[in-house]
Amino acid sequence: MSAPIGKFVWYEYMGNDLGAAVDFYTHVVGWTAEDAGMSDFAYQIVSAAGRPAGGLMDIPADARAMGARPGWVGYIWVENVDLALPKLMEAGGKVFKAPSDIPEVGRFAVVADPYGGAFMLFRDAGGNPPPAPAPGTPGTVGWHELHSDDGAKAIDFYCNFFGWSKTGDLDMGPMGVYRMFKTGHGEEGGIMTRRRETPASFWLYYVNVGALDPAVERIEAKGGQIAHGPMEVPGGQWIVQALDPQGALFALVAPKR
Repeated sequence: MSAPIGKFVWYEYMGNDLGAAVDFYTHVVGWTAEDAGMSDFAYQIVSAAGRPAGGLMDIPADARAMGARPGWVGYIWVENVDLALPKLMEAGGKVFKAPSDIPEVGRFAVVADPYGGAFMLFRDAGGNPPPAPAPGTPGTVGWHELHSDDGAKAIDFYCNFFGWSKTGDLDMGPMGVYRMFKTGHGEEGGIMTRRRETPASFWLYYVNVGALDPAVERIEAKGGQIAHGPMEVPGGQWIVQALDPQGALFALVAPKR
């Protein structure tokens, strides 16, 4: 199997109340959750289709001191985390947390692209991650969307840094151009310039669900708020963007309303 260079391989939620986050997302998305057994802090692993899909934890003290708020972050696979950092900084990116090891899991660093989008660089400890479930599997992330300070420059950065390729542009009128990209593992997302009312750049992750309307009902039943949608997008899928009860933005995508 080829190395998953430039692929999103993990997703992590950091919030103010781990128990409440587990209760909300397992109900809304249909994940199952299990304690990871960490000795120094609580960490819940959520699974879809019998395979781990991501992790949930409370915001660490050092991140909270830097102003971190509840939200999701994605881990992008590289061959060597330490060797990737000079290239990142030379391109204008930032390092928020120097490379660190997770025993028996891998090595990571918390970084941001030159235009504000934060993510994790990651290399697993035991070889390449297992194959992902089939595209569209409920509970897996089906799309990655960057709202950037400069969408045109951001996609050039990611293509140069990770070897992604731009697959096309979608003119969204007053909202600007939506630039779609693929990794070496298929089309995975889009990049756009953030709207004026959006205070900072961010990555938004769309989780697959079977149908959108029942998921919207589950969001509202658990105290979440709908921020945008539901709406149909090119290709016939339906999306919704929402806030969980702790204020973290997330999104869902489904093949039907």
